[in-house]
Amino acid sequence: MSTSTPPTRLTYRRILAFWLPLAGTWLMMSVEGPYLAAIIARLDAPAVNLAAFGVAFAFAIIIESPVIMLMGASTALVEDRESYIALRRFAYGLSILLVLIQLVILAPPVFSWVAELLSLPGDVSRLARGGLTIMLPWPLAIGYRRFQQGLLIRAGLTRRVAYGTVVRVVTMSVTAYAAYELSSLPGTYIGTLALSVGVVFEAIVSRAMTASVLPEVIQRRRRADRLESLRLDALVAFYTPLALTSLLALASQPTVTFFMGQSRSALESLATLPVIFGLTFIFRSMGLSYLEVVIALAGRNREHVVMLRNFAVGLGLCAAGGLCVIAFTPLAVTWYRDISGLTEELTSFAIAPTRILAILPAFSVLLAFQRGLLVQARRNTPITWATLLELAGIASMLAVAIHLLDLVGAVAAAVAIVSARVASTASLLPTCLAVMREESVVPVAVVPPSAPEVT
Repeated sequence: MSTSTPPTRLTYRRILAFWLPLAGTWLMMSVEGPYLAAIIARLDAPAVNLAAFGVAFAFAIIIESPVIMLMGASTALVEDRESYIALRRFAYGLSILLVLIQLVILAPPVFSWVAELLSLPGDVSRLARGGLTIMLPWPLAIGYRRFQQGLLIRAGLTRRVAYGTVVRVVTMSVTAYAAYELSSLPGTYIGTLALSVGVVFEAIVSRAMTASVLPEVIQRRRRADRLESLRLDALVAFYTPLALTSLLALASQPTVTFFMGQSRSALESLATLPVIFGLTFIFRSMGLSYLEVVIALAGRNREHVVMLRNFAVGLGLCAAGGLCVIAFTPLAVTWYRDISGLTEELTSFAIAPTRILAILPAFSVLLAFQRGLLVQARRNTPITWATLLELAGIASMLAVAIHLLDLVGAVAAAVAIVSARVASTASLLPTCLAVMREESVVPVAVVPPSAPEVT
């Protein structure tokens, strides 16, 4: 089916069918952290290796953060040969630049300075640097596959995005198990190796799955009077707020890590937070997958926005309710002790922060809806300011909670993250309400809602 097929009437069932494969993608990715943490927790020196793995993963995430929104940009912008070539060139250049930045951070003097700044213990610092070195392919592979996945989403082939993630999870699992059984590598190295191999394979498979989409895209040509929007400066102007948004959002993890080193029960907090975030991410992933849904299905005149908003309300309640079921019942002990492999002490330590974070999945859905609406309307700058507000809120709340209130580090982190997210979403409400009252004047992805998956 052509991606230029006029859209038909949208229904909640069609939104669900379009969203489910993307949600499955994020859900599968959300299992990565707990799965690898469970392996690391069963190896030698679990506390130190869990802490080092969390630090290495946090660094890798923040370094690759500018390419995260390439999937949304590709979904929104790639509609013909010229836009495909222009955004592809932009995506490749940005990804390579991030690999070079990671190399600079890995330089011994630079990393030693950063480790000292974060107050990392010596063993944690050494293992974290080795793990980050193993993850060098991460930014390039992530940027490449997110650009390709945007093409699939724009064409309505969301199920293929999920297929690529299946390949990622399988290869990651095989790599982790093989390294666990056949080598004596520290847990940190096993975890980061598995992640790197997984994303590389997913990138290769994602490119193969766009083979049926590209011919039609390349055949369409853009009018000469519309080429101005594809100049490098225009793409930079459009994408910079999105890249800054991802960078600022993911800077929250190193920010939390920085304050954990100064908090009460620092080692326990550093060891349990990756596991806690892994659990909450399972439910937050429902919201993360909704951004591209809004971009693709809002409609040229945003005629479907109210329906997408209503769907988001129900989705947010389900996501938060699911996490509450675990956080406030004996299932929390089952998850942390029996599944994640934490000790009794660390299990008890993790429950209070989890309960504080239980409401976060609902706000993740709300934020994804807001961001999708604003990207579709080309109003990217407010997203950046809201994210800056959230990061500043996390940092200031952590400073107060740790240095003035002397809270346990993990509890302080949970309080800071939730309160800052509430402030961030509240700040976007006026702009979103204004956009919802306007008619769209920009071209958006044309995805046939009646056929969210074309095979």
